[in-house]
Amino acid sequence: MSVLVAILAYNEEARIGGCIASVLAEPGDFPIHVVVNGTADRTAAIARSFGPRIVVHDYALGGKSRSWNRFVFDELSEFSGTHIFADGDAVIAPGSIAALRAALVQNPLANAASGIPLNGRRAQFYQSQMHADHGLFGDLYAVRGSFLARMKAANIRLPDDLIGDDGLIGSLAKTDLKPETQWQDDRVIVCADAGFYCEPASITRLSTWKMQYARQINYSVRHFQNRIITDIMRAQGPSALPAKLAPFYAGYLRTFAPRRALSQYWFDRRALQRMQAAAQ
Repeated sequence: MSVLVAILAYNEEARIGGCIASVLAEPGDFPIHVVVNGTADRTAAIARSFGPRIVVHDYALGGKSRSWNRFVFDELSEFSGTHIFADGDAVIAPGSIAALRAALVQNPLANAASGIPLNGRRAQFYQSQMHADHGLFGDLYAVRGSFLARMKAANIRLPDDLIGDDGLIGSLAKTDLKPETQWQDDRVIVCADAGFYCEPASITRLSTWKMQYARQINYSVRHFQNRIITDIMRAQGPSALPAKLAPFYAGYLRTFAPRRALSQYWFDRRALQRMQAAAQ
């Protein structure tokens, strides 16, 4: 089963080098693509400095899901046996590429396999949750090439404005591109032998606080987007996924309200304001 690795990166000039180096250290001569989406820094230039084995796709228009669609369905002329996706701020643990490939070989009914977080104060919690839910983490996961080919043939794409490609890809994998009544958790394999490290956040840096604030708002937008996607998946199935979710906001905003938990309320309010602006 052939392998292709795609690294998706947005403003990752400080970390992209470590990510690429960790992938290059893996055995095999598989192709490596770096998909740079809407970046304003030197991410693309640093990726190119690693030499001709690294193919850089530098898209001016941002958005991870939009770039995922463009790379997978518009740029690739054919699919490999296993497609591995990593985030540009993740360092891949040794042996992860082979482990993810092996997970799909050994589980022929699975459409995807997920690597696990290996550092951070909540790493063990996330690992336990992933094993229980057969979760897919966007930092490192693999998708069977034949599954991507079926997505392309059925014209099933991620909404371009979707926040959180991993959640929807996991759902599509578990339903095998069918409505939610066909959901099977074991179509996503959590691979304990594949993992990634992310740079720990420093609470002493103002940039960390700004990044975390923006991230929390994005998580809230993702929460409300997932409610819309769940309705679509349950009623009509993946074939009804829209090119963008924003046109659906107006019909849903009257039913959405911030969650009451103090850790979520303010960010939900800001997310709903953003969605209201996008709906106009």
